[in-house]
Amino acid sequence: SLLVNAAGQPRKEKVKLPSSLQGRQPSSIPNKKIEDPVAGKVNTSSLATTRQHLSGFHLIPPRVTLGVLKEGCTYAATVILRNVGVNFSSRFRVKQPPPHTGLRVTYAPGPVAAGLQAELEIEIFAMVSGGEDTGGHEEISHDIEILTETETLLLPVRANILC
Repeated sequence: SLLVNAAGQPRKEKVKLPSSLQGRQPSSIPNKKIEDPVAGKVNTSSLATTRQHLSGFHLIPPRVTLGVLKEGCTYAATVILRNVGVNFSSRFRVKQPPPHTGLRVTYAPGPVAAGLQAELEIEIFAMVSGGEDTGGHEEISHDIEILTETETLLLPVRANILC
């Protein structure tokens, strides 16, 4: 119980739950789609009493900051998409960023089993869009959309490009 400690005495302060148990990630949008009742789900008594929706993915790291990049070069970073749900497998797809951002995401499509992960490689070709004088550098900021069965995850990517 959350009302008493391990010795059976009343707690003096509230129990702080980890952020992973408190709810969705701050950079996600829940889908309105109702889940398929025949999808591979685990139905056990320990999960039947929980109120939290035990499905979805976590991004590790939750954001990508590439720092200062040289114009004309290609850089890459790897992000892990971990299935933290209890479904047998969940699917995802990545909405590719527009070409003018210089970003591209490569990944192996297919289902990700519960507890396993998929790697997303974020590539950026550092280019300045041109136009006005930016003082020697330009800031790139884009949120990559990762569409899952239950929500849309947003992966913020930030970089500064030197001209």
